[in-house]
Amino acid sequence: MAEDHGYEWKGTTMDYAEHDRTYMGFLGLVKYGSIAIVAILLAMLVGLIMNAGVIMSVLAGGVFFFLASFLLGGSTEVKHDRPDLKTHH
Repeated sequence: MAEDHGYEWKGTTMDYAEHDRTYMGFLGLVKYGSIAIVAILLAMLVGLIMNAGVIMSVLAGGVFFFLASFLLGGSTEVKHDRPDLKTHH
C-alpha cells in the first residue's frame, strides 16, 4: 500500500481569491435562485388559486422578487477563521 506508484505528487497552493469569487458566485446563485422560485410560486398562487389574472400574478411575482432582492442582496462579505484570508468584495 505504501509503495511508490511511479508518480511524484506536486502539491499546489490554493488560490484563495479565486475560491472566494467562486463561493460568492455560488451564494448569489442560491440566493437569487431561491428568491426567483418563491416569486414564481407566489405568482402561481395569485394567478391560479386566487383567480387574479395574468397581469396581477406577474406583478405580484415581480414586486416580491425585487423587494426580496433589495432586502437580502446587501451582504457580500465572506467571513473566515484565518485573518490572512479575509477579503472584502
